[in-house]
Amino acid sequence: MLLAGLLQAFFTERLQRQRRASDHTIAAYRDTFRLLLGFAQQRLHKPPSSMLLTDIDAELILAFLDHLETTRGNGVRTRNARLAAIRSFFKYVALQEPAASATCQRVLAIPTKKADRKIITSLNRVEAEALLAAPEHDTWLGRRDYAILYLFIQTGLRVSELRGVRCDDIVLGAGAHVRCHGKGRKERCTPLTRETVKVLRAWLKERGGESGDVAFPTRRGTMLSRDAIGRLVAKYAERAGTTCRSIRAKNVTPHVLRHTTAVTLLQAGVDRSVIALWLGHEAIETTQIYLHADLSMKERALARTAPIPAAARRFRPNDQLLAFLNGL
Repeated sequence: MLLAGLLQAFFTERLQRQRRASDHTIAAYRDTFRLLLGFAQQRLHKPPSSMLLTDIDAELILAFLDHLETTRGNGVRTRNARLAAIRSFFKYVALQEPAASATCQRVLAIPTKKADRKIITSLNRVEAEALLAAPEHDTWLGRRDYAILYLFIQTGLRVSELRGVRCDDIVLGAGAHVRCHGKGRKERCTPLTRETVKVLRAWLKERGGESGDVAFPTRRGTMLSRDAIGRLVAKYAERAGTTCRSIRAKNVTPHVLRHTTAVTLLQAGVDRSVIALWLGHEAIETTQIYLHADLSMKERALARTAPIPAAARRFRPNDQLLAFLNGL
């Protein structure tokens, strides 16, 4: 059986019509299969439109996953995300084509890899202030980027949420807030501080446009891409490093600014359930990572403990013969 018909039905029937998957999910799955089919074409010397389902077997998929890590330099989390998309397709195929169940079961048996859980990176107050001082205010782009950075740090929006904010999503009157559409098609409102209201009011006045237009457009008035937002954050972080040395050691991304919001709220004594609601997390347990990242909280806990008395002792070298034996 040809792979092309099954893959097209998977996207049009399964994802779009039956599951009503979001644009982000469809784009992620699309990119996975573009990479997989490109890899298979080089390996099998067959055009993707002529490939059979049996060509994309467990052995080829394992080789593709290794290719992602070794050749493309992707991390374990990216590898697992690609595998999740492939699994979803083969679960669909197993229902549609029972004769291919053996092939599907071997693919579905491919395990995910465990990823290291590193302490998250966030900015302290001095670093955040240095970042906000980096954009120039004498250009249109600089004023736009300043408003973007300020909104990032105060609200903790995701990149996909911020780039999709429209002018009428920002309410600056009583009960000032910004509306956004987050993961899982969830819509939420995040309150704005007085300082953020001032920044956004000045920007929206200069930006003009209709209520349904994107709040932070490109020069041509179109929506900013994820990569463009990532580049502007990195550019101003590098510029901030000239006045704040500590920020140089951090890989500042839009998600780091989201972590900064969470850690700031945690240090202010805000309950974890409120932080999860603020950031649009599915579960409260997700905010646990910020407890590990907050070193000041651990230092305050250490200050409340009584130190264990330790007597000072003089160093006495080992016997020469024992030292020789220990060194073997």
